[in-house]
Amino acid sequence: MYRSEYPRPQMVRSEWINLNGPWEYRTDKGNSGTDRKWYLPETPFEERIEVPFCRESKLSGIGDLDFCVCAWYRKELSLPAHWDGKRILLHVGASNYLTTLWVDGKRVGKHRGGLVSFSFDLTPYLTNRNPVIILRVQNDVRTENQPAGKQSLSYGSHGCHYTRSTGIWQTVWLEAVSPSYIKSTKYYPDIQANTLTVDAVLENADGMTFTATASYKGKPMGSASATVSGRQAKLTLSLAELHLWEIGNGRLYDLELTLGEDRVKSYFGMRSIGCKDGTLILNGKRVFQRLVLDQGYYPDSQWTAPSEQDLIDDIERSIAAGFHGARLHQKVFEPVFLSHCDRLGYIVWGEDGNWGLNINRAEAWRAFLPSWLETVERDFNHPAIIGWCPLNETQKDQDPELVRFLANMTRAADPTRLYIEASGWRHVEGLTDMIDVHDYEQDPEKFAAKFEPLKRGEPVPIFLFPHWKMEEITFPTFVSEYGGIHWNFDDVEGNSWGYGKTPESREAFIARFKGLTEALLFHPKMSALCYTQLTDVEQEQNGLYTYDRRAKFDPAIFRAILSQKAAIEEE
Repeated sequence: MYRSEYPRPQMVRSEWINLNGPWEYRTDKGNSGTDRKWYLPETPFEERIEVPFCRESKLSGIGDLDFCVCAWYRKELSLPAHWDGKRILLHVGASNYLTTLWVDGKRVGKHRGGLVSFSFDLTPYLTNRNPVIILRVQNDVRTENQPAGKQSLSYGSHGCHYTRSTGIWQTVWLEAVSPSYIKSTKYYPDIQANTLTVDAVLENADGMTFTATASYKGKPMGSASATVSGRQAKLTLSLAELHLWEIGNGRLYDLELTLGEDRVKSYFGMRSIGCKDGTLILNGKRVFQRLVLDQGYYPDSQWTAPSEQDLIDDIERSIAAGFHGARLHQKVFEPVFLSHCDRLGYIVWGEDGNWGLNINRAEAWRAFLPSWLETVERDFNHPAIIGWCPLNETQKDQDPELVRFLANMTRAADPTRLYIEASGWRHVEGLTDMIDVHDYEQDPEKFAAKFEPLKRGEPVPIFLFPHWKMEEITFPTFVSEYGGIHWNFDDVEGNSWGYGKTPESREAFIARFKGLTEALLFHPKMSALCYTQLTDVEQEQNGLYTYDRRAKFDPAIFRAILSQKAAIEEE
């Protein structure tokens, strides 16, 4: 079985069954399966697919690269006898895009959103221990009414638009819980008071006692309890010792949550996040962010890492090259990846996949807003996430009031992190903590000259897009995309591409990287950079590693450049 690890490291229970592996499958390119009653349990499914891989991928066993607006999945379950009397939840790590579930022919519900996790309670629909579940997944990126990320809206992969990921693309699993159970939690660390506040949502638990117990490396750190009122309980633990979560040192406390018979294992990190003059303040100290763009694509499986080790290896590759974090770009990364960021002290910006979404349409916003809030809710407790950025390179005719509404909703859902409302091109005044720009100028001298006016307290002229006019950007402190230097092991030209002209030699590549990077590191008004990108993705071959994860250069070269002290760190 691929991806056999527990898929939700911050909320672990012992009673679960991984449903990854072979599923019965049917392609429904005409989107007519519902009319033909494919949801009935006796319906024959002729094909097979390997979950959790999208139908376009090699590892799925399908490998069909054409558009498919609808796909069907069928599996007969075998529920253990000792699960009788418990609530049975079906969890889907992610399924792109609109997923509908039937159990033994009875419609359970649907979920809209292709990037974030969701669940169904199967209990009311179960009449035996071998129910048949059928999932229909509809996906049409060409409507421009759903977030597509970097999925290609035309037949083939081209430019920075890649192979699509249709259908289930993250782990599917069953979980048995007590009739009264912990549904979700939010953790609020306070490093000044040395406390952790836990805000929990609980099901069927009014009047019960909810308890949280913390430890650090096996040593007891504190415990607290609260009485559930309705569906909520809130408590605060005083910790015996303070161990700060820091960059490069993800000190994590273990946490056990109990509600009656329900037992959940979790963890948290103690750190504070702030912003001053466009600079990240972590635990009261200014931080120059050395980030890399990570798109999370894999050659044989698109959005899905073939193994947990692949996720760990990508983080370690980034660290080896001198980066201490990443922009997780145009994709919501899975909780297993985020848990390793937590463990390794690797800071990340959470992003959605808004590309392909026409945000000048009300229909598009109706699709986008609920799933984005689900993302913020799901990943709230990861200490590695230091900021949210739901939109990237938004269009010229965006509705600024809807962007403002999105910002207000995100900040209401999570007031604890930094926020950039729309990275790169179109900022709406007053919404962002850090004004950022994207700039792929390849000449280090010209690149550095662009940001000279900032030193004099003047705005910067930025060419926002090849078909748009030059505009002044007021006081950016974060160049959140730069570089993207093309380099291909096998064919320097060919069909691959990167930004600008390919360097004439390996030495020229390193000199360009050094010049571009130092222009930002040594700038007294700059506080963050993000290099494009960690790995190649299909024809876009401007990564520091190839698509199959070979280092193009000795990573120590880049680490030496990035490890130099930044100007804001010298003040």
